[in-house]
Amino acid sequence: MISPSFLYTLARPILFSMEPEKAHHFALPALQAMTGLGLGKLTGSRIDDPREVMGIRFPNAVGLAAGLDKDGAYIDGLATMGFGFIEVGTVTPRAQPGNPLPRMFRLPQADAIINRMGFNNGGVDAFVRNVQSSRYYQEKQGVLGLNIGKNADTPIERAADDYLHCLEKVYPYADYVTVNISSPNTKNLRQLQGASELDDLLSRLKKAQLRLADQHKNYVPVTLKIAPDIDSEQIKNIADALLRHGIDGVIATNTTITRDAVAGLPHGEETGGLSGKPVFELSNRVVRGLKQELGNAIPIIGAGGIFSGDDAITKTEAGASLVQVYSGLIYQGPGLVRDCATALRRRHQSR
Repeated sequence: MISPSFLYTLARPILFSMEPEKAHHFALPALQAMTGLGLGKLTGSRIDDPREVMGIRFPNAVGLAAGLDKDGAYIDGLATMGFGFIEVGTVTPRAQPGNPLPRMFRLPQADAIINRMGFNNGGVDAFVRNVQSSRYYQEKQGVLGLNIGKNADTPIERAADDYLHCLEKVYPYADYVTVNISSPNTKNLRQLQGASELDDLLSRLKKAQLRLADQHKNYVPVTLKIAPDIDSEQIKNIADALLRHGIDGVIATNTTITRDAVAGLPHGEETGGLSGKPVFELSNRVVRGLKQELGNAIPIIGAGGIFSGDDAITKTEAGASLVQVYSGLIYQGPGLVRDCATALRRRHQSR
């Protein structure tokens, strides 16, 4: 079998010769089409390293972060990479185009990406149809996370209504639901991380979750995705809110608005969220802070800057129970998933 790393070495120069968003819209449909023809197995068999987190059995500890497949249209293709779990979205109640083009930029000197996509998606109804039609969902091939957000034109004081609408729609089809309040590309969204706003949002979400659990006779965990650009006091406040409201997990972190690591580089001053290697230590700091506050009461999913198996181990040593990749996948290719899962299994078995 030809290694996926070798194949990606051949493909990457072609993909990187395209505008980033065009490469995205070329690669994912191609992967989905290959999978439909039975040609899409990219990493061989999935690494078997089961973990019990949030009451869910994860086949291994390596997941895909939300954002790569906003509409849940390419789940089956992505599943060929050997993920233990896949998170799709962010989806909003109504379809929206997102921000004007261009809105995605590679910074290869820093192994980084800046995006200001703005929750471009086809709306939650189309999203649910895509999820339902995927073999991954139908055959329960792995764990599926569905990530929800608010429409750009919804006033921030009514943001909770959007989240509740999406939660209602996606709940029956999710293994867990992620509430994204940390994208820097929707105006005022991160304001929801403030103490009073977060308290109100989590209170309403928890009530809805318990009602839906009773309605569907199935408890679906809810996680909160937070930003790396928060200080120790904010970490304490968020941890306290998570504990008080009985939220099931937290994803740390989203992209950063800081630019220190890419100052002076081409595209380094573009607005949007910076991901990739520059966010690695920022997210690790938040993971460590959350772990200190939460202990083992609420699990942490670590995301941000994972480019190797060693990076995945570092994230778990900081306090993460599971990890997610995104930008590292763009730069390293699908072999990264197997590298991370193998490293984490080795660490898991040695403990």
